[in-house]
Amino acid sequence: MAGSGSAHLRGDAAILSVEDLEVEYHTARGAFKAVAGVSFDLLPGETLGIVGESGCGKSTTGRAVLRLDPIAGGTVRYREERIESASPARMRELRRDMQMIFQDPVSSLNPRRAVKDLVMEGAEIGGVAKKQRELEAPEILTQVGLPSERFAEMLPRQLSGGQAQRVAIGRALAVKPGLLICDEPVSALDVSVQAQVLNLLEELKAKYDLTIVFIAHDLGVVRSFSDNVLVMYLGKTCEFGDSVEVYARPAHPYTRGLLDSVPSPESPEGFTGPALTGDIPSPLNPPSGCRFRARCPIAQDVCAIEEPAMREVRPGQYAACHFPLD
Repeated sequence: MAGSGSAHLRGDAAILSVEDLEVEYHTARGAFKAVAGVSFDLLPGETLGIVGESGCGKSTTGRAVLRLDPIAGGTVRYREERIESASPARMRELRRDMQMIFQDPVSSLNPRRAVKDLVMEGAEIGGVAKKQRELEAPEILTQVGLPSERFAEMLPRQLSGGQAQRVAIGRALAVKPGLLICDEPVSALDVSVQAQVLNLLEELKAKYDLTIVFIAHDLGVVRSFSDNVLVMYLGKTCEFGDSVEVYARPAHPYTRGLLDSVPSPESPEGFTGPALTGDIPSPLNPPSGCRFRARCPIAQDVCAIEEPAMREVRPGQYAACHFPLD
């Protein structure tokens, strides 16, 4: 049975199932949970967008799925494998089917290796023979829009940000993964280049039958690219649902605030509505009850006492709020 934070989980059909995930960091000032009970299911072929302000835990969630950050609690299941209890050797094997694209493409690439070697780096670690890698590299480069005859011998410093991100995408695809976790993959790119990379990901998703977790702070990007969206705040899930429905009729005040904070050239104030006010509380000392209550325009006494449970507010749309929006 789904717990209070996992009412939206969808059962055994999921290729990736995360339930009550916790990630804890230790600092000189004490320990805090960067992720505090996040749950979601991802069905084969779906794209899940995870959004929220900086520091909400969305990137940490993605890294924890691959156990790049330690899991302090909860369960992560991928194709019936329990990630949190897998041995280090087994995790190395599983990561061949679970690849990640990082925010800063240039820093994720070895500066001393040529592009043709970078795209096959994962395959090399996986034991693919050199002759096979040399045969596959030109095909991978062509698929990500970097013709081998021009780019194969280039070094990362000779690439633009968009080209470096295409190399990173090619490197992930070279090991033929089933799951792709994209951590802010276009945030460092110009708008025109963002569109190119997103279109490329869409094409490759269809070609390789990929399942994708797409992490971003840009709500417009997530809306156009994702089937479902999960909204996070200070390590918690606020809302989950179909991306079109969530954007059209947000149920959580935080989701509404995020949407209202999007710049709009048509508005005299420059935004679509009132921007979020106040600062994000420290994760070392989060508010009692609802973590968003200190910035929430409709908070009441119960919000300080009782943490809201995730519940269905409309068919297929879930929110953790005592007073969901109509």
